Order: sequence, then structure tokens, then C-alpha cells
Amino acid sequence: MAKGAQLKTVSVAVLMALVWMTSKASAAQCGSTAAGFEAWKKQYADEARGKGVSASTLAALMTTSYSAATIAADRNQASMRLSLDQFLARRGGSAIVARGRALKQSNAALFASIQQRFGVPSGPLLAIWGMETGFGRSRGNQNTLSAVATLAYDCRRSAYFTEQLNATLTLIDRGILSAGTRGSMHGEIGHTQFLPKNILAYGAGGSLDTAAGALTSTANFLKGHGWRAGAGYQPGEANFAAIQAWNAAPVYQRAIALIGQQIDGGEGMSARR
Repeated sequence: MAKGAQLKTVSVAVLMALVWMTSKASAAQCGSTAAGFEAWKKQYADEARGKGVSASTLAALMTTSYSAATIAADRNQASMRLSLDQFLARRGGSAIVARGRALKQSNAALFASIQQRFGVPSGPLLAIWGMETGFGRSRGNQNTLSAVATLAYDCRRSAYFTEQLNATLTLIDRGILSAGTRGSMHGEIGHTQFLPKNILAYGAGGSLDTAAGALTSTANFLKGHGWRAGAGYQPGEANFAAIQAWNAAPVYQRAIALIGQQIDGGEGMSARR
């Protein structure tokens, strides 16, 4: 290799290393205790300011508190390791089916409209609604911005929740959320518990704090993840992948599919294991 070419190669390599080091040095540093949270917020705010986040939204971020309750919930998800029978018993699967069937009848026009628009039947939507919040009864009372900021700072899943925090700030800037919005421990919002990034991508109009708005957006999410009208949604069938996209836990996925099947007209809770 010619000397000039060698120098050029070395120069490019050095430049790339410097760029990498600069980006690492400027990135907000995650942590595993509350001790570094305030410093992290300042670092993150400096980065977000450069990306156009408004001063008022960043001011709201700076008032957030480290949420020990969110961290405790994130570390304790033992129910996701239960068998399907145990999980359904703990979550009240039979009660969700019974209530879901009643809501399917009383909201028939809404579900028909959603199915016509997105191709998603009522069963899986009602299963998600019932599993997530007990049909809207338990939507959480955790400050969303504090919860998401805490998880973005926490090293366990920092990259994933940094994306959620970016989305949260965008939603606040747009007036869709406020600094006082409240939801579940991981920042999920509304009747079917949408994470902020999914609100940006799949919010289909209407408030997630109304059943119609949340169910419409949930159907849009499923369609956006490959839902095909008329196809099955049990494990091994075409639409099960869309259910898998909703929640990463296999037992949760199977529970949604089974409960949805029973609401849509299947027989007993023991139909598929």
C-alpha cells in the first residue's frame, strides 16, 4: 500500500475513533441507583435541547423524581414466569371472558366499525383491554414522565426506555400528553396501556383514556404489525405474531389469544395449552 494511502486510512480511522469517543462522552450516563439521576437529567436535557425539545418540556423533565416504585415493579415480574393455567387464574381469565362477552354485545357498533376499518375482531381487543386494565378500572397512578425518565436512566434497559422518553417529550411538546399525565409503572397510558413511542406510531385519534380511542389505536397497532383480516390468531396462526408484538412475555401472548378466542365464541378456558 502506498504511504499516502496508508496515511489516509489511518486518518479516517482516527477520525472515526474521535467521533465515537465524543458521542460516548456526551451521552448521558445510566445508573442503577438514585444517586446519579439528577446529573443524568442534566446531561440528557442538554442532548434533547440540541434536538429541538422545547424549554418548557425540558423544565418539566427537570422536575421529575427518581421512581423507586417503578424500579421495584421492573425488577419483579414473577407472574410472567407462571404456567398458562396459573397465569390465567391469577389474572382472572374466566372473569375477563365473561365481562368481555357482555361488552362485546353492549358495544357491538363500535367493534363492528373497528373490524371494518382494521380487520381486527373484538375478541383479542377485549382480551387486551381486560388483561391490561380490567376494562379501564386500573389505569395506574404513576407520573408517566418520572417513570419513563427513571427507566431511561436505569442501566437495565436504558436504550429502550430512552426511545420511550424521547417519544414522551415529543408528545408533551405536541400537547398530546402533559407533564402531569399519569399511568402505569413503566409509563403505559390509557385503557389498553400504550407506551409513548407506540402512541406516536399507532395513535389513531381520540384519547387513550376513552375506551373507543384506546381500542381503535390498539387495532391500528395490531394491523401495523401484520394483522390480516379473517386469519387466525392462535399460536402458529398468521395473526399470532401481531399479538407477540404487543407483549414480549410468551405466557401473556398465549393468554390474550386464548381469552380472545373464548370471547369470540370458543368453548372453555382449557381449549388450548
